[in-house]
Amino acid sequence: MATRLGLCLPQAPQYDMGRDVPDVARTAEQIGYESLWVYERALFPEPATQGLYGVPGLPWPEHYRSVPDALVTLTLAVTATERVRLGTGVLVAPLHGPFQLAKTLGTLDAASGGRVVAGFGTGWSLDEYAATGVAPFEERGKVLDEVLDVCQAVWGPDPVSYEGSLTKIASAVVGPKPARPIPVLLPANSKKALTRLIDRADGWMPIAMGAEQLATQWRQVQDMAAERGRTKPIETAVRVNGVQYTAKAYDGADRAPFQGNVEQIVTDLKAHTELGLDEFFLDLQASTRDAQELKDVAAEVYTAARAAGI
Repeated sequence: MATRLGLCLPQAPQYDMGRDVPDVARTAEQIGYESLWVYERALFPEPATQGLYGVPGLPWPEHYRSVPDALVTLTLAVTATERVRLGTGVLVAPLHGPFQLAKTLGTLDAASGGRVVAGFGTGWSLDEYAATGVAPFEERGKVLDEVLDVCQAVWGPDPVSYEGSLTKIASAVVGPKPARPIPVLLPANSKKALTRLIDRADGWMPIAMGAEQLATQWRQVQDMAAERGRTKPIETAVRVNGVQYTAKAYDGADRAPFQGNVEQIVTDLKAHTELGLDEFFLDLQASTRDAQELKDVAAEVYTAARAAGI
């Protein structure tokens, strides 16, 4: 069975959101991509008070300066497409009020006919937590747990009731309901996060940073599943972050994964897909100049990947 391939929708500053998102979404579906994805960055602190990913001195990339809202972007893709899955990879769940997030995702799934995939993470930006004001950064894990609880309640049968630290729902009817159970995927960057993934989520959403590293991480997920007695299959969707496309091949052996021409990108992708994971979705937007180039490169990568047996 072929690996499912997805594409990240354009959210970088060089794209026109209202025009390019539906256009790229429609074209990606026509090419054959099976899913479309968005990510979340709430703001760009200037001057930066914290390095990228919390690493001191690591600069934020320029394309983070203006990132459209993830769920608005995903909504623009709904009516432009008919079959592709529509995923968040990832949404920083604790930046959102749990009830409103569950309600919005349920509505989006109903509107799309059951195509939403909810990829949740806890993020790393102190400035984003301060700006959104839902809860302190230190409580991010607790808030994610509440988001998962509230989603389960709101997406489930009426009457809905729930009482948590942020959310209190007296017995109520909450609709529209999702068209089908929305899959929830989580990263797993710590033992606590891995335990949450195994116990509470439908699947795992890592970032591809080398085939060997991904294989090690996947073994850890499987080992924890066995340790905790999970028998339900773990769905996997791997984000291929910041693919750097160039028409020319890179010379030398110091090329980072997923950098180079289409042939080199597909070679790296094949090495990763040989691990047997379900789906890989590619972020090509940072190194393409406009929507037409993004569509052209996406078509080349997809065709070459399928020709390579991916």
